[in-house]
Amino acid sequence: MSAPRVVSLAPSATATVAALDAADRLVGVTAHCDLPEPAAAGSAHGTDPPTVVGGWLNPDLDRVAGLEPDVVLTSDALQADLAADCRERGLDVAHREPATLDDAVDGFAARGSDVGSSEAGERLAADARARLDRIAEAVADRPRPTVYCEEWSDPPMAAGNWVPDAVRAAGGRYPFVDSGERSREVDSANVERADPDRVVVHVCGHGDRVDPATVAERDWVDAPVNVIDDSLLNQPSPALLDGIERLARLLHPEAFSAPGDDART
Repeated sequence: MSAPRVVSLAPSATATVAALDAADRLVGVTAHCDLPEPAAAGSAHGTDPPTVVGGWLNPDLDRVAGLEPDVVLTSDALQADLAADCRERGLDVAHREPATLDDAVDGFAARGSDVGSSEAGERLAADARARLDRIAEAVADRPRPTVYCEEWSDPPMAAGNWVPDAVRAAGGRYPFVDSGERSREVDSANVERADPDRVVVHVCGHGDRVDPATVAERDWVDAPVNVIDDSLLNQPSPALLDGIERLARLLHPEAFSAPGDDART
């Protein structure tokens, strides 16, 4: 059976397919997707790299259809209408809307099934759960600092979805948004009352290119500010496990034997 032709319209789906060692099945991606070097050089379906079909919210669906995909990958409620538009064109769509950390991890196995790599998907999900178990063991019985995570800064928005779970998995408290709820604008007075011990900034689309001083100088922020690449917390891909490990080291550096260690050691 030949490898399926896959178009990914979500950066998280692209990253997950890459983690499944199935990036060579991608024939189309968005301008926001990052590809490993082998996949960027060509695919299992030819020597050309995957075609860039536009943005993740406004791809060129004529171009998508022209790639004759066996499956189109979409993610998040913001792409629900896009998924419906693809189906109206007769395209087979695998749409996922993870809202919690458990959803995200379960989604690794689901993506494996979506692209014909079920066993790899199950292994990836199992590895993620094992990493979470190791983090939990490393931070067990330690004081839990309060963490404020900011996904957007104009206006300031507290991160939701799986980020509350990620903070708790890393050994922290997160009283700003409940697990599974969407990110929302914060009231500065509520942040002051919560008195966070640490502020983590991961502004969507900015990577780690945010000056922490722009947050630290607010009169309602009185805690160390750390900037983390947004893909480590905003993306329900295996990068999220890297983000949780990074958070755990920030919150509980004493739980790891050396500054460079993570929960996999």
